[in-house]
Amino acid sequence: MQTRTLGRNGLQVSAIGLGCMGLSHGYGPATEKGDGIRLIRAAYERGVTFFDSAEVYGPFVNEELLGEAVAPFRDQVVIATKFGFADGVVSQGLDSRPAHIRAVAEASLKRLKTDRIDLFYQHRVDPNVPIEDVAGTVRDLIAEGKVGHFGLSEAGAQTIRRAHTVQPVAALQSEYSLWWREPEQSVLPVLEELGIGFVPFSPLGRGFLTGAIDANTTFDKSDFRNVVPRFSAENRQANAGLVEVLGALAAAKGVSRAQIAIAWLLAQKPWIVPIPGTTKLHRLEENIGAAGVVLTPTDLTAIEQALQTIAIVGERYPAHLQQRVDR
Repeated sequence: MQTRTLGRNGLQVSAIGLGCMGLSHGYGPATEKGDGIRLIRAAYERGVTFFDSAEVYGPFVNEELLGEAVAPFRDQVVIATKFGFADGVVSQGLDSRPAHIRAVAEASLKRLKTDRIDLFYQHRVDPNVPIEDVAGTVRDLIAEGKVGHFGLSEAGAQTIRRAHTVQPVAALQSEYSLWWREPEQSVLPVLEELGIGFVPFSPLGRGFLTGAIDANTTFDKSDFRNVVPRFSAENRQANAGLVEVLGALAAAKGVSRAQIAIAWLLAQKPWIVPIPGTTKLHRLEENIGAAGVVLTPTDLTAIEQALQTIAIVGERYPAHLQQRVDR
């Protein structure tokens, strides 16, 4: 596995990370603990050194799972987690007050069984707390050795700039994929200018880009995709053309749709590190295999031309969640 650097302070991670959320939260019943631990350790054995969690995943249990899983090789991996919701529960609203950030840091350290959080993200921008106060609090935690690097999630260009003047931002996390390219408009140019890494979550479009989901797919009642406009049966049918195009491109390269989607992200910038999630070992191996897929300039041009013929339908969040995105 190749490595990439997030930010200008030298945070080195595997070119592909593992998003751990789905093991505990968001996509139906949680994975059995032993299976989750085995998957995380299998990722490490295959070269993954970058693991992403958050206190709200579960809540809390995802950090506990990750901490136990990486304990035997803690010093060889980068742990990322997040703060920013009251009581660690999304429905309770945002809370990035300095005292709360500190409390979350202490609680996360215990759950992760570690003495430092390598990358500490603000999960969502809190309009009630100046971002300078947030950045300053994380700066102090870095000075105390409890945090290694500062990150932001779903932040807009102006917030990124303001935070970066107080404490250098190592990485921005946001959704980015072949069917959600909004970050290209205003975020990616700022990241390049300031030397900030980009960590795309849902690089496989919450599973849609793999070809495993169609208009007839049903989701568990606890699956987040049930409330996502883009995942209505009508919109899945309307977006099927993108999956077909990916299939043709993948067949021509002798790889899978997922590998094309991840390889495309890796080819955009050398400081982009996608974090696909999965609960299955064969999918993990498939995703990691994307690091070895080389897309030539001709391939990238063909993908771009194909995408121009497809209109993507449906919003990526319901309105109440979109309100928490800082752009």
